[in-house]
Amino acid sequence: MAVKTAGTRLEERWRDILTLHAHTMCEIDRALHPHGLGASDFEVLDILATAAPEVGDQCRVQNLVGRVHLSQSALSRLIGRLEKEGLVERSVCAEDRRGVWVALTDKGRALYAEVLPLQRAVLERMLAERAG
Repeated sequence: MAVKTAGTRLEERWRDILTLHAHTMCEIDRALHPHGLGASDFEVLDILATAAPEVGDQCRVQNLVGRVHLSQSALSRLIGRLEKEGLVERSVCAEDRRGVWVALTDKGRALYAEVLPLQRAVLERMLAERAG
């Protein structure tokens, strides 16, 4: 039987984290699919809802880039899709024409509120399984 080194144990822990993340994202996708959302869609809505909690509050797209696990181009496509579905709206930053603002619409806030308990239930279940 091979002796586990500190490096081997560290690598096993890292793989466990990646596996938990992948399984959790799949479960969130499954839970939100009937509502027309995926895990990444929810992640953006969640950040917008918490970063810009009042109706009309906006968040710069650039600020989202570092907080979601997507490339800038994938994030732009996702925001475009959410905008097409009427869940967010984009506008150009008046102070910096290169900057783009994004905000939840009323429809986006309503859908977010509807699916938030579903996403949180998946997190609770998946993280409880991990701890158990």
